[in-house]
Amino acid sequence: MIHDRIEDFLATLPRTGALAGLDLGTKTVGVAVSDGLRRIATPLLTVRRTKFTEDAAKLKAIAAERRLVGIVLGLPRNMDGSEGPRAQSTRAFARNLVQVLPLPVGFWDERLSTVAAERALLEADTSRKRRAEVIDHVAAGYILQGVLDRLDWLGREGGA
Repeated sequence: MIHDRIEDFLATLPRTGALAGLDLGTKTVGVAVSDGLRRIATPLLTVRRTKFTEDAAKLKAIAAERRLVGIVLGLPRNMDGSEGPRAQSTRAFARNLVQVLPLPVGFWDERLSTVAAERALLEADTSRKRRAEVIDHVAAGYILQGVLDRLDWLGREGGA
């Protein structure tokens, strides 16, 4: 099941269990995972996109290995909040993914996640070559950490 609102996504999840965050690009998918208590997002890897079936098989293997209970997809909205072709492509990917990987999927506004990841890598004095290798899964980490922080707040405060 796919959820636009993170509150609805939370309602479908068990109390514990790891989540994955995905930063979907045209050529790559950045993958980050959380711990089972959903406190910390850790960038994991970048998957080179080929065909959907191969991409989905790789994500399915990660889900099984990490015992994931849900997936968060970064939704690339325009700066004015509207959705363009990339957001529609992400929504189509999610619809296809839940057909082969039956886990709850939530969307998270990913505006500026890549910018934040780039800034963090620059501050860490990461070489240009290394930044190119890791930027996608570091951005996925930012997306997932945003969701984890929101889920934590919703759990403590009862949400808003």
